[in-house]
Amino acid sequence: MLDYPGRRILWGPFSRASPDDPEDENDPVTEAKPITYKDAGVNIAAQDEALSAAKEAVRSTFTPGVLSDMGLFGGLFDLAKVGADGHVLVASADGVGTKLEVAKRAGIHDTVGRDLVQHCINDILVQGARPLFFMDYVGTGRLEPNVVAALVNGCAHACRDNGMALLGGETAEMPGLYGDGDFDLVGFIVGSVARDKILDGSRVKPGQTLIGLRSSGLHTNGYSLARKVIFERLGLGIDDRPEALGGVTVAEALLAPHRSYLELLWPLLEKGSLAAMAHITGGGLIDNVPRVLGAHDAVIDLDSWEVPPLFKMIVDAAQIDREEAYQALNMGIGMVLFVDNADLDAVESHLAAQGEDAIRIGVTEAAEGSSGKVRWK
Repeated sequence: MLDYPGRRILWGPFSRASPDDPEDENDPVTEAKPITYKDAGVNIAAQDEALSAAKEAVRSTFTPGVLSDMGLFGGLFDLAKVGADGHVLVASADGVGTKLEVAKRAGIHDTVGRDLVQHCINDILVQGARPLFFMDYVGTGRLEPNVVAALVNGCAHACRDNGMALLGGETAEMPGLYGDGDFDLVGFIVGSVARDKILDGSRVKPGQTLIGLRSSGLHTNGYSLARKVIFERLGLGIDDRPEALGGVTVAEALLAPHRSYLELLWPLLEKGSLAAMAHITGGGLIDNVPRVLGAHDAVIDLDSWEVPPLFKMIVDAAQIDREEAYQALNMGIGMVLFVDNADLDAVESHLAAQGEDAIRIGVTEAAEGSSGKVRWK
């Protein structure tokens, strides 16, 4: 809008006043006031405040490979400085899903940032890759600096703990697309693996042992089912402590961070002790294990581990069958390792030395059909 002497003109196709038109004092258009970006729902100052609050946490993640500081259009990373020169890059992207609704309900926002990073780490770890850097995206309807800062800080702390740089990101305030209080959190990860150590399922063969590593909870899948059951069917509140959960609150159970298996498993990957791995996320054991099976079946003994109370409570209240349960939820197993018999003792010794309660949950067999699947023992 431009302001001329004695005349206020709206610029564009909806302008109704011109120097030749008589001014109508009752015309709402000619009396319109300036509309700022903030009036339209985008608060740049709030965005700057949020990013400023997370700046030191982000910088604390910078590894020797980072060549750029915050604020550039793109992050710069030197593979040679982290010993990845000549490696194959592995990339992945993911989100936190409707676990964000639980975080919003509880008013706790930093844990879902950790969830996002550690989920993405596991997704490339199963291909033998070590993470190099991460980038985050936060979309919101009305930017609340403390919420965005907590989300980014959660990402930064997880990156630092896992030896990875938070190289950059994006914060977008989009009123009309997201409602007030709504937000989304997405992440992008890049790692590297030596070509001869890539895990892609090609080393899977009959007779290998499947070792299950425990999850720390629901991780980041199954929350649409969990929320419907816990909040609607059971009528529980976020601070309730149902007997089935053994004294923890609903918030504590549902917001338990997605576990990272990087530190535990990296020594085994460096030695080439694992034939394959499957990260048990959306789709559970039923959909994720077959991603590396090829022409083999995984025969899993469901009695080999005790299903944690949270999963039992959800499954019992939802009244779903076994197939639905082991596809919608991880049921207490967050990672599956495929191990050759020759490596089994060494792998289990390493895991035990790290205090890991590793469980032999099954074996691989030749496929009964044209492609591999999970069968229950």
